[in-house]
Amino acid sequence: MHPLEAHLRDVTRRTFLKNSGLGVGAIALNQLLAQSLFAAAPSAVAARQPHFAPRAKRVIYLHMVGAPSQLDLFDYKPALAAYDGKPCPEEFIKGKRFAFLRGHPRIASTKFTFARHGKSGAEISELLPNLAGVADEIAIVRSLHTDEFNHAPAQLMLHTGFGRPGRPGAGSWVTYGLGSENADLPAYVVLQSGPLAGAGTQLWSSGFLPSVHQGVQFRTSGEPVLFLENPKGVAPADRRQVLDTVRRLNEAQLADVGDPEIATRISQYELAFRMQTSVPELMDISKESPETLALYGAEPGKASFANNCLLARRLVERGVRMVQLYDADWDHHNNIATRLPAKCKDVDRGMAGLVRDLKQRGLLDDTLVIWGGEFGRTPMAQNDTGAGVSTSPGRDHHKDAYTMWLAGGGVKGGISHGATDDLGYAIAENPVHVHDLNATVLHLLGLDHERLTFRYQGRDYRLTDVHGKVVKGLLA
Repeated sequence: MHPLEAHLRDVTRRTFLKNSGLGVGAIALNQLLAQSLFAAAPSAVAARQPHFAPRAKRVIYLHMVGAPSQLDLFDYKPALAAYDGKPCPEEFIKGKRFAFLRGHPRIASTKFTFARHGKSGAEISELLPNLAGVADEIAIVRSLHTDEFNHAPAQLMLHTGFGRPGRPGAGSWVTYGLGSENADLPAYVVLQSGPLAGAGTQLWSSGFLPSVHQGVQFRTSGEPVLFLENPKGVAPADRRQVLDTVRRLNEAQLADVGDPEIATRISQYELAFRMQTSVPELMDISKESPETLALYGAEPGKASFANNCLLARRLVERGVRMVQLYDADWDHHNNIATRLPAKCKDVDRGMAGLVRDLKQRGLLDDTLVIWGGEFGRTPMAQNDTGAGVSTSPGRDHHKDAYTMWLAGGGVKGGISHGATDDLGYAIAENPVHVHDLNATVLHLLGLDHERLTFRYQGRDYRLTDVHGKVVKGLLA
């Protein structure tokens, strides 16, 4: 007998398990982790119950890429006029980091007038006359702050809760928690006016969540969704036959390996087929009344922020859970006197029309509208010559204090929350971190931000990282 055979004959099962070390345990652990991973992801975005009764059922998020100047739009500071052109206080710059400001910058007051509007008396710039008309519907938060002072990291911080790529966007978290109310459209839709934000498509990425929660970008000209239409010469019946065959193959593979991404692939093929009918009708705003088009300043066939606002209303009334609009070119380091008015003209009528239209249709009560950028702008001038004169003044990035507004969906309208100091540099009352904002948005949707988690690489992740509290002062 071979010596090895004799040895194995004498090895009991108990001895084998004792001496096998981590080998068998590792195999068992690997199997358990695999089962946990595959069970964690839903195969489709079916509607799910929230943690508690929601105030909002859906969200329209208007993100101004590049960060609008709160000091010229919502945070009026008369004291700035008295210090205009004078060197800023030393404590403003000592130990601070700015994106582009160097040396000892000078104070810059706003060149635009403010007035009080509505019963609430909200102070809003002359650059937003249409939004001023719905002042009593919006809650202006003047005490936002973030951790990042450059665009891409700050955009990621606001949308994903972390200043680096790789984590799911807010829309992905919302659809992960609540699912969809329309089987013929994506649960999460993205619309753009202008070029991509600095963080790019990472802003609506599903990150480590199942890819069924990825945002789907719709285009307002040309093919609404790339590669959605059948190739030339392919009839719908032929397409259906191909999809049926592919589905059978995918189902067989899913039964073999249990990978949730295969289930996602199956559901997305079917959704794309249904969207061939639902999307063209959705995107055709020419069927809207002349009064509605005028309310938004929308023009059928034209790519614009106004058109996207109207499309956002059409999407949410069809059951889309999350719609994000990105509007570019708000990064005004210079020539703010002409560039800011031009951008405000681009968005003012559309966003005010959206609030009015939602209210007229009875949708505002359970639709949350959010407007803002990734951070604010400084009360100091950029492009200062050193003699207190700027040839084309602008404002640098400012992470420590900025403004956003919210409307509908359980938000208390006609209020201002938080405040900054006399020069608009630091928060003086009720600070709201971006994690607090996201915690509040999830709360309005009936989701507890501490319970909405996903286990990835051995850790439970959430949108608000390990921070955040609901801002109760914003709740109706």
